[in-house]
Amino acid sequence: MTDIATRLAAIRARIEDATARAGRPPGSVTLVAVSKTHPQDAVVAALAAGQTVFGENRVQEAQSKFPGLRAAHPALRLHIIGGLQTNKARDAVRVADVIETIDRPKLATAIAEAMAKEGRRPDCLVQVNTGDETQKSGVPRAEADAFIRAAREEHGLPVTGLMCIPPVDADPRPHFAYLRELAGRHGLAVLSMGMSGDFEAAIAEGATHVRVGTAIFGHRETPA
Repeated sequence: MTDIATRLAAIRARIEDATARAGRPPGSVTLVAVSKTHPQDAVVAALAAGQTVFGENRVQEAQSKFPGLRAAHPALRLHIIGGLQTNKARDAVRVADVIETIDRPKLATAIAEAMAKEGRRPDCLVQVNTGDETQKSGVPRAEADAFIRAAREEHGLPVTGLMCIPPVDADPRPHFAYLRELAGRHGLAVLSMGMSGDFEAAIAEGATHVRVGTAIFGHRETPA
């Protein structure tokens, strides 16, 4: 687990360097440590190294790791970064501080209803399918403006920003630039974009949050 602290330090240094190169203020980029498929011990090691913001794909896995850690780590913040089924909406609202994958009206409705029942309002990000890839979650480009407005105005969600995952075989920077411009049109401050292989490019294009997993925790374990 000492490797986690070493890797975290290396990633933080790269984030600081990329932020400086982009002419942005120190501390303007938040590292989301993606702990999916890794055991709670790995999260504890990252917490011991000063990491407080984590990302999980699956709600059930998040529920097994994080609630018991919050009392000892009140600064801990958990992002749900994987696609959500509507029947998991209430569980997501219970466990998460940020839900990054709002991408369709049925899910927006389910999240809004869950917030009303639970009395919790985690921040929400709209996931945009910037490459319009049929196999990938996210709102298509052509529908993004209307969906962002509907999520805020019709569903009443606390939408604070946008998230994307560019196509793996494409230059990510035009996708990041598009997301930044889209967020600007709607006055949204949060841009969750960039992962282990491209977070420096994302920072250059304005990312406020980068999601890094493998470079911190190593190769993922196969989920049960």
